[in-house]
Amino acid sequence: MRWLFLVVGAAILAVIAAVIIVLPDSAEKTAPTAVASTPVKTTAAPTPAVSEFTDDCGTFDTGEKAPYAVTGYWITPKSNPCTWRKQLQEIHRVGGDTIIRIGYGLQFRTVTDTGQIKAKDGSVDSLYKGCVENGMTCYDAALHDLQQAHPDNRIGRMYVYRTDESFGPDLFRCPQIEHPIVAGKRIYYRLITQADGSDDATCDFSGKPGSYDMILVAGSETDSLTKLLDLADQFGMRVFPALPLAPRDAKSQIRAEKRHLGTLTTLTRRILQDYGARFGERDALGGVYQPFEVQMSATLATNPTLEVYADQHMIVEQELSGKPILISPYLDARKEVAFGQTPKQVAEGFKALVKAGVGIIAPQDSRGTGKVGLFWPDERDDEVDERLRSVRGVGEEATYGDAYHGSTRDYYREMAAARQEMIDSGYHVQLWANVEAFEPSGDPPCAPQGTRGKTDKKRLDQAVTMAGRYVQKIVSYMWSDFMTCGRPSLEEEIAKDWGRPIAVDAIRRPRDVQDGVEVRGYNLKNSTITLTWSGGTKEMVVSAVGWLDEDPFEEELPEGMATAWVPFDWSQVPGGEWVRIGVKVPSGQSATEPLHVRIVT
Repeated sequence: MRWLFLVVGAAILAVIAAVIIVLPDSAEKTAPTAVASTPVKTTAAPTPAVSEFTDDCGTFDTGEKAPYAVTGYWITPKSNPCTWRKQLQEIHRVGGDTIIRIGYGLQFRTVTDTGQIKAKDGSVDSLYKGCVENGMTCYDAALHDLQQAHPDNRIGRMYVYRTDESFGPDLFRCPQIEHPIVAGKRIYYRLITQADGSDDATCDFSGKPGSYDMILVAGSETDSLTKLLDLADQFGMRVFPALPLAPRDAKSQIRAEKRHLGTLTTLTRRILQDYGARFGERDALGGVYQPFEVQMSATLATNPTLEVYADQHMIVEQELSGKPILISPYLDARKEVAFGQTPKQVAEGFKALVKAGVGIIAPQDSRGTGKVGLFWPDERDDEVDERLRSVRGVGEEATYGDAYHGSTRDYYREMAAARQEMIDSGYHVQLWANVEAFEPSGDPPCAPQGTRGKTDKKRLDQAVTMAGRYVQKIVSYMWSDFMTCGRPSLEEEIAKDWGRPIAVDAIRRPRDVQDGVEVRGYNLKNSTITLTWSGGTKEMVVSAVGWLDEDPFEEELPEGMATAWVPFDWSQVPGGEWVRIGVKVPSGQSATEPLHVRIVT
């Protein structure tokens, strides 16, 4: 995997722009507040520490068997330690080198008169009922210790945070009042914090009375992150653990609640201090994942959630220097909903995220939810995929042009241009594509909750094609449930069909005195490129008449992407006509999605 920040040449961007349709610009732009940005640490991709290992869960090989274009996946927490070993082996076999971990959220809670922590429904939360110190609930014990320091001290707000991790002493700022509480296989961590998010270096609770926030963390006796990083070392992978998720605004669930941001900042700082002490130099720790999703929009700069991003970015800079924050916002291109956004508006949202200090932005392609479609500009009048017709704002007889402001390709192209603009202004950011590996609905559904169903490799190949050459890496939500759902599962389809070529982009490019076409994609070795237009069809074997670069380092490209060139006289194609470009390999496998290219003269 290439973790290098190189600048894409302006000339290449200009040529790409010449072969696509650009949508109308948006009328409204916002100006986010700038936050300092520093380069992400550039390191080579890790390699497996061993070719095979054996433990209580069995024997696991660490080789790649069917490397696919998608190289990173989300996984969910699992209580069975053997599950992660099996998942990482499966992911690595299909070329995965990045794990993004779904985590947990900070929650504001109330307490009973007897000091028990209430669940959201008002009952006593059984998860925290077992936290007892000296015969008192952990809440009452903390209040007692605070009032020992000063009789008028009080706990103003109570928060809880659950995790399967275990922390070290660097989680605590004031050990005379903060400490772990062991209760069977559960370890609770008691934190006492300032409401504004600051940490008093003096730890003086006796000078004057104060109102403090209490955070009770329900952790584990064994640390899941240590185990996950150890496994990542063995398989040659990187891990992005989740930061604490911010409490949501009760009136608008898509926004973070500003009243709780100070406490969230403190919890984040403490956890990252612990990570820095224990894992700061580990290559397997790729960065951290910010799980609070936002919509990419022109007004994103006004969303208080960006304060969370900015605060957490500064903490990461302090405690995990060189490790980026990764986020995965969503797109919504639907015309029939009030919050649908054009590609230009989304590009403004991208800039706002960069200015908040985010190091890796991996927008969801949103095809799985049906909020964006996969189509070429000359397919706007085609009826939408039948799997999308039940989605609100799409409809049974809608065309792509009726339903959507643009395709996923239009959005990634505009975000790539915005990224280049921000790089030219001194920021450092990568653009990844998160291709959703599911359908809006399925019978049966893949996940325990919701209606989302299985998709197929053909549709996933199409999503990879539409991301084009505009991204530096392709990841997917998610391995758990969606890649392993159904028979055959997507994992099984990839293992069987991984060698199929996937073309992602083509441009007109002369070579010496010859006119020609340059094609980017996966599995292009020994390929034949076919161009079809109104005047005919031309097939060219790359090894016979052209050239192939299987590792083009001159640009930022996803792992495994190659460049092929063949001669072609573009003067024989009428100006403005769409040309279809296909790729096939000697096995007989052809790219399922041909490229649609138009030369504007």
